[in-house]
Amino acid sequence: MIESIINSDKAELTQNTKKGAPVVLSTRVRLARNLVDAPFPERANMAQRSDLMARCANQIADLSQMKNGAFFDVAELSDLERQVLLERHLISRELCDSQSGSGVFINKDQTCSVMINEEDHLRIQFLKTGFSLRSVWKQIDRFDSSLENELDLAFSSEFGYLTACPTNLGTGLRASVMLHLPGLVISNNMDKVIRAVNQLGITVRGLFGEGSDATGHVFQISNQQTLGESEEEILSRLASVFKTIIDHEINARFKYLEENCACLLDQIGRAFGVLKNAYVLNSNEAMNLLSLMRLAVDLEMLPEVNRSDIDRLFIECQPGHIQYVAGEGIEADARDLCRAKTLREEFVQLPALDFDKVNKLG
Repeated sequence: MIESIINSDKAELTQNTKKGAPVVLSTRVRLARNLVDAPFPERANMAQRSDLMARCANQIADLSQMKNGAFFDVAELSDLERQVLLERHLISRELCDSQSGSGVFINKDQTCSVMINEEDHLRIQFLKTGFSLRSVWKQIDRFDSSLENELDLAFSSEFGYLTACPTNLGTGLRASVMLHLPGLVISNNMDKVIRAVNQLGITVRGLFGEGSDATGHVFQISNQQTLGESEEEILSRLASVFKTIIDHEINARFKYLEENCACLLDQIGRAFGVLKNAYVLNSNEAMNLLSLMRLAVDLEMLPEVNRSDIDRLFIECQPGHIQYVAGEGIEADARDLCRAKTLREEFVQLPALDFDKVNKLG
């Protein structure tokens, strides 16, 4: 059922990563919304969930931002199809595991998805490559206003938008940035950063959100508080924190390069060799090797044009994507063979690493 998502594979994913940048992979803004006079999904019976899903899907389909988009009833998706959508950050782990009566509407270029009957009736999210908090907020705010013209959303003058979980009350806004932080990890400073931002009401998670590991040195950093602050206050505070983390990451990279240049270049060179020649690669190892290749682009050892390819491979080397492309149910060992083959075919096309560029930077 998700052929339209997969078939757009390289074209859409490369298009959406053309504006990738050092440190920042992508920006996401999410809004939690619920309808008036309808029980929260966890309390609703199957008939109520199905009715609300159909009603919301019909209204979303009429919005201009979702023109030529696709709706998926989660109950009709296979476990593998759900996993692919999760790996593309188009659905949450909660929706992936949800019962009947849940769905997702995804726009044509996969930059917007609206989950129906996840924890709340509606979880709207917009994504964009690079650091684009204001731009993404403007997009989702327009979408939210259009949706509110069609649906009666639950709102309290005292508490703001009403949500299933009290932590989302108020604006219902969660903004996050996906950051590539190898410098802070390699220099053993990441734990200090996590402790510091936690004190500011900011949470740090792995690549796939709560409970996931930070494979490939990739972290999701987002706000925790939604009540008592306006959208503008939340975004301004986040932007300041993100800028500070980015500055620390860049400083950590160049300090490590200055003090451990030979060691770092050796790690990057070995990673490049493994990706070009390995016969077996599991997903964690592949992600960590790709992280070093992204760092190689940042250090000008590989051309900037290759950044989008590497960012795309972060997604394509995930277990669900490898299994889906294989066209059959394959076990972990077979996936590791397919993953290595895919990466070999990609990296044989890349130019050799330019170590002299790094020496000039140093």
